Amino acid sequence: MASLMFHQEVEVWYVLPALKRAIALKMREMGLKQKEIAEKLHLAKSAVSQYLKNKRASKIKFSPGFEKEIKKSAENIIKRNNFMHEIECLCKKFKEKGCLCEIHKKYCKLPLRCSACG
Repeated sequence: MASLMFHQEVEVWYVLPALKRAIALKMREMGLKQKEIAEKLHLAKSAVSQYLKNKRASKIKFSPGFEKEIKKSAENIIKRNNFMHEIECLCKKFKEKGCLCEIHKKYCKLPLRCSACG
């Protein structure tokens, strides 16, 4: 990730796949089958298979507090089939809590006067 410079790159290439993976794993814990998870997350079954085997997506670790948000989103997706809305909400919370900035600071060259980091 050392060559990444913008928050958008970190979010799209690392955070979003990590969120999808975390939601897929949570749905598996809740008893959903691979096919059901794929349908709810609008992904191919093969992508979900890779998430469940921990062979795909970034290895970003979420804080224990954020795990609660992921569980809540997984439950909402199962009940309401609103995947895109939940991903959008999780990304917003991820940014609000400063998590995106922490990942950005750890792995990337910081742009001058980053509006997200302050």
